[in-house]
Amino acid sequence: MEYTHRPVLLDECIELLNIRPDGVYVDGTLGRAGHSREIARRLTTGRLIGIDQDMAAIRAAEERLAPWRDRVTLVHGNFSALADILRDAGVSGVDGALFDLGVSSPQLDDASRGFSYMRDAPLDMRMDDTAALTAREVVNTWSQEELRRILYEYGEERYAPAIARAIVRARETSPVETTLELADIVRGAMPPAALREKQHPAKRTFQAVRIAVNGELDALPPMLRAAVERLVPGGRLAVITFHSLEDRIVKQTLRDMARGCTCPPEFPVCVCGKKPKVRLVTRRPIVPGEAEVAENPRARSAKLRAAEKCEPFDI
Repeated sequence: MEYTHRPVLLDECIELLNIRPDGVYVDGTLGRAGHSREIARRLTTGRLIGIDQDMAAIRAAEERLAPWRDRVTLVHGNFSALADILRDAGVSGVDGALFDLGVSSPQLDDASRGFSYMRDAPLDMRMDDTAALTAREVVNTWSQEELRRILYEYGEERYAPAIARAIVRARETSPVETTLELADIVRGAMPPAALREKQHPAKRTFQAVRIAVNGELDALPPMLRAAVERLVPGGRLAVITFHSLEDRIVKQTLRDMARGCTCPPEFPVCVCGKKPKVRLVTRRPIVPGEAEVAENPRARSAKLRAAEKCEPFDI
């Protein structure tokens, strides 16, 4: 089958990474390997480390990256363990790293994975199907207060208290087993005005549960710092986010690493010794154009940010 998938913000990512044929690069979220293909085919003596916690993505990458397998190392793992993964791969420094966050299209399209609120399936939502925690456990065993918290914090759901109460009330009769059961509970807990909104009423709840199941937000700051630590001077980090929580964390973490002296302005000389680790390449996030959104509606909320490791003389 001809490979036709075009990943989000592909041209922009490739341009920002400034790929060298002999460079070492990391794709920390393989997905359908669309970004990886474009990186790998630009390498000659270079190397690409492709990481994904979903074994289905690793298996698909074996085929999709077959023409360049001599320069590609595939790793089943979570990008939160980036430092260990690179050490085990014998890589001390990288010229670029790309992270395309969120749930991938194959995971959304495979109803059996339990990510979709549009098709019925067991409540799962694990990106790594070997992980212990599932959406079923979160929905059926977490306290009402904890459910309210994740719905509000991870889903930015203004009806979080009502939805949490409805979930707890429903599971008192019998466990909530499937995606459509959960979607119906959410719909029943929301006022008529909310049901008339353009987006599906369960979208924010499913986002919140998925983030909780996979620990997505907790992994971001340490991953970003580990990636920057292993960039060679002049190397670049590019990150694509798909919702405001992710983007806020990426934006703040990169800004923190780009800051220099933090001494009070009245100090005559710097005593903190803090130097910037990166230079922000994108002051504002890059977003998809109208043509890309028309071709791929899932790209609509994507934001791309990038930073460059400071040269020694800069720090």
